[in-house]
Amino acid sequence: MVKRHFLIILVSLMLLGCTHTESEVYLFSFFKGNGEDGLHIAASMDGFNWKELNNGNSFLKPKVGNDKLMRDPCIIKGGDDKFHMVWTVSWNEKGIGYANSEDLINWSEQKYIPVMHHEANARNCWAPELFFDEDSKEYFIFWATTIPGRFKETDSFGDNGYNHRMYYTKTKDFIEFADTKLFYNKGFNVIDSNIQKDEDGYIMFLKDETLLPKAQKNIRIATSKELSGNFSEASEPISPNWVEGPTSIKINDEWIVYFDMYTKHQMGAIKSSNLIDWEDISDKVSFPKGTRHGTVFKVKESIFNNLTKSDTLKF
Repeated sequence: MVKRHFLIILVSLMLLGCTHTESEVYLFSFFKGNGEDGLHIAASMDGFNWKELNNGNSFLKPKVGNDKLMRDPCIIKGGDDKFHMVWTVSWNEKGIGYANSEDLINWSEQKYIPVMHHEANARNCWAPELFFDEDSKEYFIFWATTIPGRFKETDSFGDNGYNHRMYYTKTKDFIEFADTKLFYNKGFNVIDSNIQKDEDGYIMFLKDETLLPKAQKNIRIATSKELSGNFSEASEPISPNWVEGPTSIKINDEWIVYFDMYTKHQMGAIKSSNLIDWEDISDKVSFPKGTRHGTVFKVKESIFNNLTKSDTLKF
């Protein structure tokens, strides 16, 4: 009888193990200062209270590009179960940085991707982001570039002659890349795009970078049924002015968009359940001191636990 009861308990435990779903933790990749020391990561259990990992030290030092910076680090989980990251390597170079990792600790060799080298007059490649297309199994890479004279009607409306539009390329392996194409141009200076997919198609949060004749510097939304084109005109502003670097996630049926309030040297956020009505929750979020433009993503608890083995992190 005892043996029979033991077997029943053992089978029950095995079944529980089979049905157990590993919980997830929210992470936020970001940079400090000018991006000289590389990748920083913060963690949160609720999306509001963020604590820096690795005792405030960088996880990865920048090695590519002339200036060797790691600004605006964007990390996503790819179809190969690896984390893929792109970043801004310089204020004025024609390429971006790339690396991948299985655990966010050990990273591949860093790679410089010359996405705008075919444009002789391109001034920059800022804030690249990634989106993995489940259908095509391709990685969609998009960023902001200024090409003087390309969109003359708004050349005088930006800062120091910068007049950005969004461009993109695609790849399946980060070895071969499709030709770079214009991605988003609705007649205004635009940077810092972030894309999400929902049941109706694709949502793009973007920054209106217009300075003159009236400063905008705010976050807006565009939508599309297709990932690589036909995004709508931008919505009215959904954020305060003088913010940048939107990154978004859905938590408990509410969209949260975080952004860098760069004139105030702090992070802010807004939330919405319908992508129309937005509430400013900047006073409810807490980020590590010095957090700059980054991206939010989810990881399995086991990844988080490995990241914090030698950490003094406490929530």
